[in-house]
Amino acid sequence: MPVSDTVAIPDEFQSCFDRQRAAYLAAPAPGLQERRFDLAALARLLKENKDALVAAINADYGNRSEFETLFAEYFVVLETIAHTSKHLGKWMRPQRRHIDVMTYPGARNRVIPQPLGVVGVIVPWNFPLNLSFCPLAAILAAGNRAMVKMSENSQHLAALLAKLSPNYLPTDKLAFFEDGGGPDGSGRGPAFSSLPFDHLLFTGSGATGRAVMANAARNLTPVTLELGGKAPAIVAPDFPIEAAAKRILWVKMLNAGQICTNVDYVFVPKGTEDEFAAHCARLFKKRYPDINGPDFTSIIDPRAFNRLLQTLEDARAKGARLINLAAGQTPDVSQRKFPPHLVLDPTDDMMLMQREIFGPILPIKTYANRQEVADYINARDRPLALYPFTKDAPLRDFYISHVMSGGVSVNEALLHVGQHDLPFGGVGASGMGHYHGREGFYAFSKLRPVFYQGPFSPIQLLLQPPYSGLPMKILRMMLRMRG
Repeated sequence: MPVSDTVAIPDEFQSCFDRQRAAYLAAPAPGLQERRFDLAALARLLKENKDALVAAINADYGNRSEFETLFAEYFVVLETIAHTSKHLGKWMRPQRRHIDVMTYPGARNRVIPQPLGVVGVIVPWNFPLNLSFCPLAAILAAGNRAMVKMSENSQHLAALLAKLSPNYLPTDKLAFFEDGGGPDGSGRGPAFSSLPFDHLLFTGSGATGRAVMANAARNLTPVTLELGGKAPAIVAPDFPIEAAAKRILWVKMLNAGQICTNVDYVFVPKGTEDEFAAHCARLFKKRYPDINGPDFTSIIDPRAFNRLLQTLEDARAKGARLINLAAGQTPDVSQRKFPPHLVLDPTDDMMLMQREIFGPILPIKTYANRQEVADYINARDRPLALYPFTKDAPLRDFYISHVMSGGVSVNEALLHVGQHDLPFGGVGASGMGHYHGREGFYAFSKLRPVFYQGPFSPIQLLLQPPYSGLPMKILRMMLRMRG
């Protein structure tokens, strides 16, 4: 997504934005009942069109496991909406805050969550239902209006949502837009991110995230960026190697590895790498006897498929040992079913160790001590997730305290993302800002501080000029109290 000083805004973007801004100004503070109605409308859209939504996502992928769509997207979104609606009344309440000593008596401090206005959402293709509707639950719960731009790789779903959405919520409350693509691969993202939103949420690559942030900066639009990176798993010596392989392989094969919080590489104790690989091979054969079956998801497009091929060939050429978990099956570009590979003996000059893999390829690194692991991770961009596998509490806490990441799952991978009462977000190169649950409501609200003066104002009575008399005596007394 290139940055440009002069971006032509399509009429449909601008007119929708103007309608939503006008509607916000006409009714800037919807009550609890209206917000819950909006959330219920989102849930109805899903429930009344489940099969069509699943089919559209499948068409965009070529083959998307129905189970993965229903579990990781449809179910998660319905759970998110239910959780948000249940707790919304509590989140909306003004918060009491303490009063400064010089504003007694009778004064009050409150923090009031209020809607920001019009929020933009730029959605990636890998979990297009989850990563549009989960933010929308928070955005609408906070009382905002939303414009959502889908990915160029989600054409079927984008067209369906653009058609269905007005039947459930008016376009001055919620509107979906197709990307349409473009000759440079940028599509309409630069124009969308150049609108003067009151907040902008982007989920995608770090390179595109930088361009989104630059476009938004021209309007001083605050951003939440969920980017990704190379999330490591660490198998400690005390953790059963078979159990680690079982849990890591499950998440690495989910959506064919196309998840921003996926395990990008794994550390295992030196000397256990072949055992770990053997367990992975056995487990994969049991779970996926044929990768051309419906349970194994396709790579999203030929460009991503070819990138994975190049990544493997680069590793092979530089001396890595490659293990094809789908033994006897070679990459099939026509179906974009990519046989998962383990990569042993990876080196830092290999492509797969320099950028996020985003596919079913798992490098396996070995280590001798915990500091070696921490130093390696800390010498690189901070990852979106960290996955320590250990039953040793001090070792677990060492990794949590010594290696910064966006989030952590202990003795599992990915599942912290699905906890509704935990914030989700990156740090450094893996993103900024949080959403999900209460933090999502706060992210899309203005937590507005309000001071209410009481019937008596000490400041006006005691601290008026000339300062040389009583005001200075009071100030000196206050300084002594703090001195």
